[in-house]
Amino acid sequence: MRYRQLATGTLALGVILLIDVLRVWLPGIITIFGQAASTPAELMGAFALGWFVLALAAPAVVRRVGARPVTVVAAVVLAVARLVLTTAPGGRTQLWLATAGLLAGLVWLVGTAADTDRPVPGLALGFAVNAALHAVLDTVDLVWRGDWVAWLLSSVAVALFLLGAALPGTRVGTALPGTRVGTALPGTRVGTALPGTRAGGGGARAWLLAGPVLLLSGMVALSPALARTGMSYLFVGDGVARSPLFGMAPVPVAVAGFLFTALTRPPSRWGRAYGPVALLVGAVLFALNRGDLLLAAILLAAVGLGACLARTDDASRPENGTVSASAADPVGTAATSDRTGDRTVGGRAAARRGYAVAAGMLVFALGAVGYYSAYDLGYPNAAVPVLVAVLIAVVAFAAPSVVAWRPGPFPPLRTAGAVTALALLAPVLADEVPVASNRDGPPERLTVVAYNIRMGFGLDGRFDLTGLTEAVRQQRPDVVLLSEVDRAWLLNGGHDTLDLLADRLGMPYVFGPAADPVWGDAVLSRWPVTDPRTLPLPAVGAPTGAQALAVTLDLGDGVRTVVVSTHLQPPPGQGPVVQARAVADFAIGYAAGRPLVVAGDLNTEPGDEAFGQFTNAGLADALTAARPLATSPVDDPREQIDHIFVSPSLTPSDPVAVRSTASDHLPVAVTLTLPPR
Repeated sequence: MRYRQLATGTLALGVILLIDVLRVWLPGIITIFGQAASTPAELMGAFALGWFVLALAAPAVVRRVGARPVTVVAAVVLAVARLVLTTAPGGRTQLWLATAGLLAGLVWLVGTAADTDRPVPGLALGFAVNAALHAVLDTVDLVWRGDWVAWLLSSVAVALFLLGAALPGTRVGTALPGTRVGTALPGTRVGTALPGTRAGGGGARAWLLAGPVLLLSGMVALSPALARTGMSYLFVGDGVARSPLFGMAPVPVAVAGFLFTALTRPPSRWGRAYGPVALLVGAVLFALNRGDLLLAAILLAAVGLGACLARTDDASRPENGTVSASAADPVGTAATSDRTGDRTVGGRAAARRGYAVAAGMLVFALGAVGYYSAYDLGYPNAAVPVLVAVLIAVVAFAAPSVVAWRPGPFPPLRTAGAVTALALLAPVLADEVPVASNRDGPPERLTVVAYNIRMGFGLDGRFDLTGLTEAVRQQRPDVVLLSEVDRAWLLNGGHDTLDLLADRLGMPYVFGPAADPVWGDAVLSRWPVTDPRTLPLPAVGAPTGAQALAVTLDLGDGVRTVVVSTHLQPPPGQGPVVQARAVADFAIGYAAGRPLVVAGDLNTEPGDEAFGQFTNAGLADALTAARPLATSPVDDPREQIDHIFVSPSLTPSDPVAVRSTASDHLPVAVTLTLPPR
């Protein structure tokens, strides 16, 4: 039992560390390797996939060198890379550190697979604990925190992982203490395979699913940021989202459902279909790109993923490190070779498991690249999570019925309860944004900030919440309009950047989805917001998607001001003229004569035809007194593409572009004097 617990715990810790590295590496493809959208999407995709293809060579290395030395060396590299990343070095150093950690993690998985024919308990525990910790940390990983708590927890996790990897464990095919090689398990005859097993075939299905389950758990089922985003869509019409109360409440429910179904006996006969069906329904709901369906998608996918993993748990085989005699190996000696070559039954099984996990992680990479590159290349991507779910469901449903079943090394109910209790800390500890108030009466002036925050990542590729907060806070804003707001993309680390920034600024938000329910634009306001509406803009060849979010600020005593946040996406080689005209018409119609502010990353320069759509509609350039006012790129500003337009009744003053490297754009700010009452 102790060996089983050690092996399972080490596997879970390794999975946690690998996911931490992925949350740094994936955004680095865009923010560092991609160089602020100057690198072709095809080249970024090739860079991402190349490391997973390279990992396909790892099983051959394991066969030649042996599983243990490969696993130990890879574990050391993974652990060191993860620990050094806690310094958040930024730039190419950060990218290559994360790349080294990723490749080492993939090789470590292959080596671990060669020695582990029952990985489901460790994989499930790793996925669930990582999700619970991510929720407790408010979706900001330890890597990005950099304080003493981050260093302490990271160091403890790395030390325990290395200890488990370095201890001389018992390899698959080697007898546990007290078991003689060649001795049959109680109740079996020497030379007879266990019921429902094939000689040497254990664990490959479960290892194959490691990558696909990692993808769907990070995108949907075990994503704390997506859970909070789903909560923000509740009770809000017109397709917009608001700051939620108890936004993390669904996380412990999803974690409990996933872990309980993964660690308990799967149903037999037709009951075996409930996991695949639940997973497919959850994936379809997610693919529909509707905010009001996100919570149902999360909970169904979590239960379905756990149940599918349980279906592949080869629990009818002997535990890791035990030997049973089989028809292919009557005395149980064929699997005792230190080498994992194809000359032995055990060697062939180990090789199959190694290739299975490498192929599964390649599915993870293909799915991630295929899904997220659609936002650059413009093809439909809704089928990607559904196809991955189909793959998982087919593998799980095709698994033979388990005749003899044993629980894993940790009691299922107690294990699920403990991890769920950890996840329950998230809604308890979460900071709730204060409710906006106008009890002091209408102000004479409003300070407006417009900022393209690039998903929260600074010019050096670090997740820089502190820099974003300071760049906005120093202007003492009343209203903040944000572009490129990411709330749960796995590609960007799975953060809810909007809620995190709103917490730090103490300003409730309204969110308008553009590309999908977790990507778009937002308005943060110190004043109560009413009547939010969003208008999807014509794509005109721009793949990312664009919208215009209009809200009304209730300033008290019947005073109202309208704010519209947008991010125009120009078609290739052209200006965003069509979208600019649509936004101007929408804003003027919504304002209905009230004071109006339109702002955001408009991707057009003063004097361009798209810029003229706003001035021709009767709006004034609020930044004109400071022209030229370049806002991008931040290291050498040359382009004036972030703007604030206002109706003639508002008088602008003190326009400024705030110096900061917390994004690839500079925020622009202006103070507006309201018309006399």
